[in-house]
Amino acid sequence: MNSNIKQTTKSKLKTDTVFYQHANTINRFAMSFEVKEKDLLARIGKLKTKTATIETPLLFPVINPSIQPIPTRRLKEHFGFEAIITNAYILYKRYKNQPIDQTLHKFLDFNGAIMTDSGAYQILVYGNVAINQAQIVNYQEQISSDIATILDIPTGWHVKKERAKQTVAETIKRAKVFFKQKTRNDILWVGPVQGGKYLDLVAKSAQAMRKLPFPIHALGSPTEVMESYRYDVLVDMIMTAKMNLPPDRPLHLFGAGHPHMMALATALGCDLFDSAAYALYARENRYMTENGTWRLEELSYFPCQCPKCASSNPKAVLELPKKEKEIFLAEHNLHVCVAELKRIKQSIRDGRLWEHVEMRAHAHPTLLSALKRVKDYRDFVEKYSPATKPSGLFFFGAVDLPRPEVVRHEKRLRENYLPPENVKVLLLTPQTRTKPFQKSVEFKKIRQVIARAEQNPSAKKVHVCFYVAPFGVVPIELTEVYPLSQHEAVTPLDQETILHVARQVGDYIKRANYQSVVLINDSENWNSTIQKACKAACKNKNVPFVSLTTKVFDRKDILTSLENILKNNLSE
Repeated sequence: MNSNIKQTTKSKLKTDTVFYQHANTINRFAMSFEVKEKDLLARIGKLKTKTATIETPLLFPVINPSIQPIPTRRLKEHFGFEAIITNAYILYKRYKNQPIDQTLHKFLDFNGAIMTDSGAYQILVYGNVAINQAQIVNYQEQISSDIATILDIPTGWHVKKERAKQTVAETIKRAKVFFKQKTRNDILWVGPVQGGKYLDLVAKSAQAMRKLPFPIHALGSPTEVMESYRYDVLVDMIMTAKMNLPPDRPLHLFGAGHPHMMALATALGCDLFDSAAYALYARENRYMTENGTWRLEELSYFPCQCPKCASSNPKAVLELPKKEKEIFLAEHNLHVCVAELKRIKQSIRDGRLWEHVEMRAHAHPTLLSALKRVKDYRDFVEKYSPATKPSGLFFFGAVDLPRPEVVRHEKRLRENYLPPENVKVLLLTPQTRTKPFQKSVEFKKIRQVIARAEQNPSAKKVHVCFYVAPFGVVPIELTEVYPLSQHEAVTPLDQETILHVARQVGDYIKRANYQSVVLINDSENWNSTIQKACKAACKNKNVPFVSLTTKVFDRKDILTSLENILKNNLSE
C-alpha cells in the first residue's frame, strides 16, 4: 500500500462465509442464517428451519387450499420451490382442526418449509378478524408452522398519520406480549415492521422490533404502494426499515412477488418475498414477465421459452377452457418468477447486481425513479457492500453515481489519502481508453515530458492525477486498485456525470496543498467543465493554474507546451 495513504484501523473484511446466530436465553429462541454471497445489500443465504434449510433470496408462493390452481407437491417437484406460505387465519376459519390433526405439511401435501401469515391482510382489507393474537399464535403452533407471524395491524396506504401511529403502537404492543404467549421454541417467528409511507413511524417500529428477539422481520403494507407504482416510496420504506433493524436478521417484504421489482428489492436487502400474484393474475388473463405484465389478448407472441410457452402460442391459450387457461398462466407466471430469482442470485455471485437492477429499472419510469432514489442511502449501501468483486463494473450514466464502488473511492480519497510529500505541481490529465491509465501510449509520452521537466529523476515534484468518470480524481499510484482499472464507461458522458467529476476535482484541489495546478483539458469529452472547476478551486486556494485545451493531448506541440509549463512551475 502506498505510504501516503493514511493508515486506519479497520476490521478485516470477511469475504468468506458469514455465519449468524441469534438467540435469546430467556425465551430459548434460536435460529441460524448463513450468508454465502453478498452484493450491494443483497445476500445469498441459508436459513435453517425445523423442516428444511432454504436458500435466500426466496419466493414463497401463496397457497389457498380452497382455490389452489397448481398442486403444492408440483410446486416443489416441478418448479423447485423450497417453501410456501399460507394464511393461518383462513385455515382456522375454514378447516378448523383438520390441519392440526394431519399437521400442516401433510394437510398441504408439501414436504418443504411452510410459512404462515396470521390474518393481518384480512385486517387490512376487512378492518378486523374474528380471532385474537393468543389464539392465532396457539393455532400456528398446533399446526406446526416452520415460520409464523404474530397478528400485527397493517398500516395501509390511504391512512392518515394518526391512524398509522395506532397501527404501529398496537403492533409493537402485540410483539412484546407475544413472548409470553408462545410455547414452542422450534418455530421461527416474524416480527413485522409497520408505518407505511410515514418513515418516522417505520423507523420507530423497526427500532422497537430490533430490541425483541425475533429471528426474522417483515416490512408490512407495501402491496398498495406497489399497486400505485410508488416504487420510490417503497425504496424509502425498505431502507428506513433496514437502517433500523439488525443486519443479521432476514427481511421479508410482504406481498411483493412480481419479478420486475424483485431485483431492486433484493439489492436493498430484502431476503424473502411472497406472491399470490401468480395465481390472481392468471384468473384475469394476465401474463407476467420480468419487465411487466401483459393481458393475454394483447400478445401475438410469447416472449418466453418456459416449458409452457415454448409449446404454445397466445391464440391457442386464449381458446382453452377457463380452468386450463388459468393453470397455464399460473404455471408460466411461476416459471418467470423462478427464472428471475436465479438471474438475481447469479448476479449477486458475479458482483453485477447493480447492472441487473438498472436493466430492470429501465422497463418502467417509476422503477428508474426508484433506483435514482437510492442515492439518498448511498453511504449505508456502501457500508455493507463488498469491497472487491469477481468482475469489473459497467458505468452507463449518472444513475450509476450512487454505486458503492464510486462512493467508496470518493470517501477513501477524502478521508484516507494524502498526496506524496515534497510534490509541487499537480498535473491533471484525462482518462484514457487503456487501463491502467499510466500504461497508455498517450501517457507514456507525457511521462517523458515530466521526466525532462523535473531533470532530477529522484526528485519527484510533479504529481499526476487522472480525472475519470465516474470516480473523479484517481492519483497515479492508485490506478490499479479495484475497480479504478476494472470498469468501462459509456461515452459520450452525460452532463450530470461531467459535473459530478468536476466537483470531485475541485474538492480535491481545495483539500490538497499543491503550489500550482496544470490541467490537460480534454475538450472533446469534457468540454470546459473540468477547466472551470479547476480555475475556481485554484482561485479559492490562491494557487497558479494553467490549462492546455486539446482534443488530442499527445500532439507534439501540446507536449512541448506542457514541458515548458512544468519547467516554469517547478522553477518558481
